[in-house]
Amino acid sequence: MKSTLFTFVGTVLLLIVSMAWTAAPTAAGGSGLLLVANKGERALGLIDPQANRQVVMVPENGVTGHEVIASPDGRTAYVPIYGDSGVGKPGTDGQHLIAIDLASRTIKATLDFGHGVRPHCPIVNPRDGLLYVTTELDQTVSVVDPATMKVVGTVPTAQPESHMLAITRDGKRGYTSNVGPGTVSVLDLEARKTLKVIQVSPYSQRIALSADDKYAFTSDQRSPRLAVINTSTNEVERWVTLPASGYGTAATSDGKWLVVAMPTANKVAVIDLKSFTVARTIDVPQAPQEVLIRPDNEMAYVSCDVTAKVVAIRTADWSIAATIDAGKGADGLAWAPGASAAPQGSGK
Repeated sequence: MKSTLFTFVGTVLLLIVSMAWTAAPTAAGGSGLLLVANKGERALGLIDPQANRQVVMVPENGVTGHEVIASPDGRTAYVPIYGDSGVGKPGTDGQHLIAIDLASRTIKATLDFGHGVRPHCPIVNPRDGLLYVTTELDQTVSVVDPATMKVVGTVPTAQPESHMLAITRDGKRGYTSNVGPGTVSVLDLEARKTLKVIQVSPYSQRIALSADDKYAFTSDQRSPRLAVINTSTNEVERWVTLPASGYGTAATSDGKWLVVAMPTANKVAVIDLKSFTVARTIDVPQAPQEVLIRPDNEMAYVSCDVTAKVVAIRTADWSIAATIDAGKGADGLAWAPGASAAPQGSGK
């Protein structure tokens, strides 16, 4: 009897340990908060990715944030306050960058650029830990020390409307999508200078890098096609035909796929990066904007502007896991690793 009992208990313990080891990678990779810039709310949304629910919106005290990035420790969100219009369109010219403490859900610091620059896309450079922010009206990328919230340098893009930025894994190169001119600027972030301006199309949007940094991607807005730039030659190497014009893109960390939002089609395209062809399309709510691949590579999040939604898509089979209510004008996305959905001091 005792032997049978010990065998049973041992089996249960082994099963529990086995389940814990199996679940650990997913729990670790998926732990954190999903951040969304809700343009129409003038607020940053904090989404619990386990519950698939927006738990709070933090007022930005400005008009309005389009993009967001989190600090590597997941404690702070940085939101440039762009203005009340779209790129290249008449409107107000934002001049502030705010830092939001994610635990207390309050603005803890504000940087004033001193004049209207339309700050838009913030990226943390993995090499130096500094914050790189596109400042369109100055035709630069501003370099900000997040510890002091002061500008410590600039990198010229040599082009107007430098809207989005991508940085290589070694932190040495940057690529900006320059919307109106339809170009991409190649930046030496160490020397803080422009290396080359690549002509892509009459009008282009967004920028992303492949997982190995061999390719940069940007979407032609006049024709439904995606430019594939070889980062060794800094030339457009090929085009990928899309079902509709592309917008935000993100590559999976395994290097296999590129996810492309197509706002006019209300779809997302999944590109096979081996054959450079569209492998499938996925229906999503109206006006998909930005794509974020979760650090564990298991989920792709897509913000949908008009419908105030964020869609969670499983990368294993490209099925929709959840459609999350966000805020009006849901746009920029970021991942805050290790951040909690419970506010500081809540006791939860």
